[in-house]
Amino acid sequence: MSVQLSVLYFASLRDAAGRAEETVLCDAADLRGLYLELQARHGFTMPVDRLRVAVDGEFARWADAPRAGSEVAFIPPVSGG
Repeated sequence: MSVQLSVLYFASLRDAAGRAEETVLCDAADLRGLYLELQARHGFTMPVDRLRVAVDGEFARWADAPRAGSEVAFIPPVSGG
């Protein structure tokens, strides 16, 4: 069953997707599967084990199921000085 989500991208993921956010229909059973679907669509090179994921402003587990209407953020590691 597909659920509609808002997805936020940051840093290199935003650059690869060509946008900061989008609304998607997700068929994945978990957040890892959602990322893999989007990785195939946008050509992300960042492996899932290097990212954090948040749902509705709270860090989540990759095994969590996507919930309809949620805002999912994929957060790559950041560097700075």
